[in-house]
Amino acid sequence: MREYLLTLCITAAVTYLLTGPVRKFAIVAGAMPEIRARDVHREPTPRLGGIAMFFGLCAGLLVADHLTNLNEVFEKSNEPRALLSGAALIWLIGVLDDKFEIDALIKLGGQMIAAGVMVVQGLTILWLPIPGVGTVALTQWQGTLLTVALVVITINAVNFVDGLDGLAAGMVCIAAAAFFMYAYRIWYSYGIESAAPATLFAAILMGMCLGFLPHNMHPARIFMGDSGSMLIGLVLAAGAISVTGQVDPDVMNMFSKSERATVHQMVPVYIPLVMPLTIIAIPAADLILAIVRRTWRGQSPFAADRGHLHHRLLEIGHSHSRAVLIMYFWSALIAFGALAYSVNSASMWIVLGVVVLSAIGLALLLLPRFTPRAPRWAEHFVPPRYRRRRAAVAAARESAREAVPAAVPAASVVVAEGNTEEQRTPVVAGVSGVNGATAVGPRSRLPR
Repeated sequence: MREYLLTLCITAAVTYLLTGPVRKFAIVAGAMPEIRARDVHREPTPRLGGIAMFFGLCAGLLVADHLTNLNEVFEKSNEPRALLSGAALIWLIGVLDDKFEIDALIKLGGQMIAAGVMVVQGLTILWLPIPGVGTVALTQWQGTLLTVALVVITINAVNFVDGLDGLAAGMVCIAAAAFFMYAYRIWYSYGIESAAPATLFAAILMGMCLGFLPHNMHPARIFMGDSGSMLIGLVLAAGAISVTGQVDPDVMNMFSKSERATVHQMVPVYIPLVMPLTIIAIPAADLILAIVRRTWRGQSPFAADRGHLHHRLLEIGHSHSRAVLIMYFWSALIAFGALAYSVNSASMWIVLGVVVLSAIGLALLLLPRFTPRAPRWAEHFVPPRYRRRRAAVAAARESAREAVPAAVPAASVVVAEGNTEEQRTPVVAGVSGVNGATAVGPRSRLPR
């Protein structure tokens, strides 16, 4: 465990220290695209954050290769080299896209080639544990197609969810933490050496995300871009492939009554790793909804829009930071809930805990729909948004803004609050260049 923590810390440190110079390089290189209609940030922000994350990945693998216990992973398995080869290819494609905006079909072809490179070097799914059947061996073509499909789905799921500051890095870090606990349990508790590469990949992935998050939290100073989102998606998929298709459930028969019981016990985590529905459930759901929505409208599945889950949270009324935290909450609930259920699937307390936390999450999700007002005697003990006086001032402000002629969008509006006056410029809702929830609704913010 200490060597994994050391690898994680070095990966995070290298990523964190390189992100600042990479930001300056991105500004000089002109990797600062103009704000698009679907964006929620207000100023052009440099991309290419994936450069720092890739060098963090290289540093983590290099350090692990020189550690006593982790060195066996490189000697007994070719999976780390396969991961590095595929990551280098997908990272290069992402860098080109961040700079030159390459076509979506070219990116899709590059993702498939990167997955094929990993398959050629041995990182592929060899068998699948099917509940009620047992271990099913796959042919070479079946394993290749399934591996490529898993890589492409995971990369695009992470890429689609990368729409708010710190959202993709935080959600992948949460998924990697749950995945690390699961893989480490298989490797340490059952003594299965083939689970060690997946454990190493998860530790390095956590370090990459943790090192980049301080620069990417709202308001972000740099974006990871496609070079970062596709990279962390590929690393997450590589770990899932390693532990799903390389670890044979037959080895665990000594800890269970039969192979069928072993497979049934591992279903809560194994099947979601094959088609990532729990470890990256939120990004996968966002991906499926986006494809269905765009296809229904007659658009390309890769056409960008403002219908993602994080955009809908902003439309409901959540702020930028609160929307990100809500997405963190649901990702952690699904990932760690599946992890706890895989440890002890017979416990009803786990199911009840997930149900209670889901109810809390729904209440937080719908909180902007219900804005209770505190009585006057309790106004000094509650946040300002629950005070009646603030509601009256907000209503006066809205009426003043409606009185401004539409032909003069830059006119100043003066709103009095007590003995203070503030001169602000009304902003038309839905115009790109406005940050947070104000980009999708005429919500006003008053000084405290």
